Amino acid sequence: MQEKQPGRSRTAGEIRQQPDAWRQVARTVAEARSGIDRLLGEALADPRARVVLTGAGTSAFAGEVLAPDLARHLGRPVEPIATTDIVADPRSVVVADRPVLLVSFARSGDSPESVAAADLLGRLAPALHHVVVTCNASGALARQWSDTKNGVVIALPDALNDRGFAMTSSFTGMVLATLLAFGVDVDVETAADAAATLLDTAEHRAAAIAATEPARLVYLGSGAFKGLAHEAALKCLELTAGRVVAVADTPLGFRHGPKSVLDEETIAVVFPSGDPYTRAYDDDITRELVASLGSDRVLVIGAESESGDARTWPIPGIAGLPDAARAIVAAIPAQSIALACALARGLPPDNPFPGGEVNRVVRGVVIHAFPNPAEG
Repeated sequence: MQEKQPGRSRTAGEIRQQPDAWRQVARTVAEARSGIDRLLGEALADPRARVVLTGAGTSAFAGEVLAPDLARHLGRPVEPIATTDIVADPRSVVVADRPVLLVSFARSGDSPESVAAADLLGRLAPALHHVVVTCNASGALARQWSDTKNGVVIALPDALNDRGFAMTSSFTGMVLATLLAFGVDVDVETAADAAATLLDTAEHRAAAIAATEPARLVYLGSGAFKGLAHEAALKCLELTAGRVVAVADTPLGFRHGPKSVLDEETIAVVFPSGDPYTRAYDDDITRELVASLGSDRVLVIGAESESGDARTWPIPGIAGLPDAARAIVAAIPAQSIALACALARGLPPDNPFPGGEVNRVVRGVVIHAFPNPAEG
């Protein structure tokens, strides 16, 4: 059986490094400021330009976390669309007379869809500007878009190119880099300090949750926290090799059928929004879940909430942060729970699929030839 010591895995180290990694990210973005501002200025000068955030898996969820706060900051719609959707049906993404500002997220930049999505939009959109946020300066995506007139590459420090199977610090680092790149006001020190405080007790808290042996985990959140809920569920599926079934939804959407997943072996986790109006819906579902499952099987992870009798994992000091920045701090408990559930089942978190059924960098994808636009 695998040694149940989280500190011995790369994944655990990559979770723990996040406070310091975020400080490095802030310096990296500051150093790239002139190139970022040039490209964003050109791309956003046209009010018709669509802003599309893209990636696959965790990288797609980074876009979901970011879209609400970026939309508010820019005063225009921001669309998170996965590379897997762009590649499968690129015509559905392009509007004939509207240029595209594409923001791509990629840990390695070597996934086939990452390169293909940008290529397809470059062929179909009337104009394309491209911001690549990656943890691998040597990846295919970074190499293709470095030193291009209509592209800028934000290559994060190599430490964020997580060597473990699942993305942890790469996810939060790319979200933070993008907030800073677009000029969203984020106090990085506040976020890093809050994360460091969480990490002091994260292993103990997460192990206590894993000790209840949940067969199912449900993650719920609205706005930016919808993206975090998706990412939290994916982390659990990845690190436990699917042995713990994890699902994600919004508090309002959960009642429309997905609530059927609840049973006596379920733990439900709610990420409350920082917006008082939105949080009212988070609090409603929390009370409802406590009535259904019992207080010991409902967990609220966040700065403040009317949690009633639910268990809480408080995050002090983040009340002044936008929700996307709160989400990267709240990702640490979610990552820690997934790691603890894997260890409790004797699974190696750095390689939960030793047979290669699922891979760190996706394999088996064939990019099919797309017809020239004139051919229809």
